[in-house]
Amino acid sequence: MKIALPTFNNEIDGHFGHCSHFTVFSLNDKKEIIEEEKIQSPEGCGCKSNIASVLSSQGVKVMLAGNMGDGAVNVLAAQGIQVIRGCSGNVRTVAENWIKGNVSDSGEGCHSHEHGCENH
Repeated sequence: MKIALPTFNNEIDGHFGHCSHFTVFSLNDKKEIIEEEKIQSPEGCGCKSNIASVLSSQGVKVMLAGNMGDGAVNVLAAQGIQVIRGCSGNVRTVAENWIKGNVSDSGEGCHSHEHGCENH
């Protein structure tokens, strides 16, 4: 299983569509992190890019994110990626906390940003 986190300077980027890259952690059957890789983020709005299909093709099943519009949530869900919003801090720490069951979706999306992703 793989989990992805929008990243800037090893921290969760507060806005999915503007991150510099995604940190992807591979987990074994015991839910232990066995590999870390970085996937470059496309330029522009995340929900209008192909990043959801790219992450899905890499085996990502969960996105641990700070915040994102409903459009991005829907695009990721359509690719079979569960979104957990409301995350912040060091990406490895967030991933380890999620593995322990200590992270849940905030249910909060961003509804007022200039590029209109939430309308897709």
